[in-house]
This record gives sequence, C-alpha cells and structure tokens, in this order.
Amino acid sequence: MKLIIGNKNYSSWSLRGWLAAKQSGLSFEELTVNLAGEDWEAARRQQGEFLPSSGKVPVLWDGEVVIWDSLAIMEYLADRVGRDRFWPKNDAARGMARAMVAEMHSGYLSLRRQLPMNVRARIENVQFSDETKLEVVRILGLWAEARARHGQGGPFLFGTFSAADIFYAPIISRFLTYGIGVPGFAQTYMQAVWEHDWMQSWIQSAEDEQWVIEQFEVKA
Repeated sequence: MKLIIGNKNYSSWSLRGWLAAKQSGLSFEELTVNLAGEDWEAARRQQGEFLPSSGKVPVLWDGEVVIWDSLAIMEYLADRVGRDRFWPKNDAARGMARAMVAEMHSGYLSLRRQLPMNVRARIENVQFSDETKLEVVRILGLWAEARARHGQGGPFLFGTFSAADIFYAPIISRFLTYGIGVPGFAQTYMQAVWEHDWMQSWIQSAEDEQWVIEQFEVKA
C-alpha cells in the first residue's frame, strides 16, 4: 500500500488517514508532499496518482484500489483487517463512536476555519467566535459522555484506541495550539492521545518539516 499525505504540521485530514493506516497494522509506504509547493501544483494536474482525488490528500493506493477521503480510507482498512480493530464491540458504544466520527468528519466548520491545525505552534490570546466556542463545548460534551458511558478499560474515548480517537486527534492538536482550556478529564484524555507512540512520531516529523504555509499561521 502507498499512502500520500500532506504537510504533517498542517494537514489534519492526512493525520487521520495516517493514523488509520497505522491502526490497521498493515505495511504501507508513506509519501509526504508539500501542499504549498510548486511541485505539488504540477503533480495534482497530472494524470497520475492524484487524479482520482482531484489533487486532495490523503490518498491510499492498494494495488489497483484507490481510496481518497480519510473516513473512506479508514473504512476500507477496517474491511481488510476486521472492524473490531477500529470500532468498539459493544453495540451502544459502536453506535456512539460512529455518530461522533461522522459529526467530526462533516461538522465543526467554524473551528476548522478559525483554528487551523498547526502542530508546531503555541498561540495565546486568540479571540474565538461564538460559533467556535459552541463547537468546543459540543466536542467536550461528547468526550465526557463517551468516557463516562464507554471509557472503561483504557484512557481513550471508548477505552482502547479506536476510530473516534483517530478522528479527534487533530482537534486535540488544535486545543493545544490555541491554549483552549478544558476540564481535567479532557486534559487526561488529550495527554493519552498526544503521548501515543504514533502521535509522537507524527509530531516529531511535523517539527522537523521546513515547509511553512503562511495562511495557516494564525496570529493572536
């Protein structure tokens, strides 16, 4: 398999696809491209590996199979290795996890726009819109419910590391970047994800990147 991803410092969708590939346990080749580079603009117009996704990342190639979109990639990998690797076994927990992942995949547009992912940065005194504040409260409420109802057996949202943690990992990065205050249970959860070996590997790569995309460098 080959997984094509964007800048590790900025690309939240790439992080989700990459964590899904790691969670699958399957071997894969990783190709990171600079989304702001001239080479990328040329590559995305070629009739090649980026054509199926219209130049968006992540893109997963598995032989003749090609999947784009982070949720589609995760579901494809779950089909390959067994869905229990990604989703809770309990029906109630699995139902909630699926709803949370779908909401993350399609929602929180104000937060995404106002607080772009920037792993390296620590920015204080950013003024959040009321809509962004409501989305933060919504996320924290979902985390609290998942932990209270289904968090036994581990430090993650549904106990063990799962699809829900994969999809909320970029949110954790954003909360840390912009110094969003969270209650104690959320701090503990965020720390568990941030200190996960895979996340530490991604963070180190993001810090080592030389690429800078100015539009994602939010100023206080």
